[in-house]
Amino acid sequence: MPSPYRAIFAAPGSKGFSAAGLLGRMPLSMMGIGVVTMISQLTGRYGLAGALTATLAMAAAVFGPQVSRLVDRHGQRRVLRPFTLVSVAAVAGLLICAQQGAPDWTLFVFAAGAGCVPSVGSMIRARWAAIYRGSSRELHTAYSWESIVDEVCFIFGPIISIGLSTAWFPEAGPLIAAGFLLVGVFWLTSQRTTEPIPHPKSQHTGGSALRSPGLQVLVVTFVATGAIFGAVDVVTVAFAEESGHKAAASLVLAVYALGSCLAGAVFGLLHLKGKPAARWLVGVCAMAVSMIPLQLAGNLPLLAVALFVAGLAIAPTMVTTMALVEAHVPRTKLTEGMTWTSTGLAVGVALGSSAAGWVVDAAGAKAGYAVPAVAGALAAAVAFLGYRRLAKPVPTGGRGEDDRHLRTDDDERVA
Repeated sequence: MPSPYRAIFAAPGSKGFSAAGLLGRMPLSMMGIGVVTMISQLTGRYGLAGALTATLAMAAAVFGPQVSRLVDRHGQRRVLRPFTLVSVAAVAGLLICAQQGAPDWTLFVFAAGAGCVPSVGSMIRARWAAIYRGSSRELHTAYSWESIVDEVCFIFGPIISIGLSTAWFPEAGPLIAAGFLLVGVFWLTSQRTTEPIPHPKSQHTGGSALRSPGLQVLVVTFVATGAIFGAVDVVTVAFAEESGHKAAASLVLAVYALGSCLAGAVFGLLHLKGKPAARWLVGVCAMAVSMIPLQLAGNLPLLAVALFVAGLAIAPTMVTTMALVEAHVPRTKLTEGMTWTSTGLAVGVALGSSAAGWVVDAAGAKAGYAVPAVAGALAAAVAFLGYRRLAKPVPTGGRGEDDRHLRTDDDERVA
């Protein structure tokens, strides 16, 4: 492991919570594709499978920030465990209803319940922020490491989920994903020494983290960015099927994640100077431009090369986004703020998947790559329009005022 990464793991407990975070995040890449595989095998209805996946994503978008707000106020252990049990129970209900051929409405009810899964990635990044607050170099490396972990999940998660559901039994992929979530969350919340201190009084210091103008720009941009990801997934599967090699879609998408993983590893080694907002703007624009070559790829090998190059812009942009959230959101609302970016991505994935599916049905897979290109252009436009909000200093009365509340609370505990 390169020395900057080795250095961040010198912090006591860091290896344990990062490993737990890997397990807890696997469902992020396994559950949706697992449900699609399960429903398509049991019923042959891809429309139903897509609608259930969209329900999962939208439920996560609704519940995720609320769960994270409760975490900021009451702590990870008290909040994550009960919500995880609810989510796992809902997944179990979904699998039973699908296997027994229950009415469609029951599937949607349980899919919505499964969407209350906590944002494990935000919980892990909040722990890193608590350890390395004020040490920008180490925090940059820690965020880069977690971006690598995200991409590892997206490289192996779909392969595991699809492979289990096709080789074992249809419900295997979502079932194993729920098991990863349960083990990961309970392992994480058993590690109390690195858990960020909750701040119950934060409910009286300005409401939701989304009131931050900078966070608003990040979330809206991430809706468009999520549409890129959702559209690329759907269109790539359709492109592979039209090419006569549908099974190769998972490998091509793994190459996309691999590009991001490698870029994130290198990015974490860099000692960067200058404004994070400027780096973020460049990253969003690079993601937008990288969608253009996809429309020129005539076969799967060329598509894999184009997606690998496109993936190089993802992890650095995500890492910089987390740094901007940390800069623009009060410390007492950090977990909620990070979850709002995940919410934007989830909404975008649902929208991008739906739009891409419609275009593929109407005009074919190759035409479908226009959808991520348009989404990229929208992301770049929002980034340009909102850049000034991100570049200017955080106003007095925002994070600074909230930190003064924290110092007062800490003084009271010491007294």
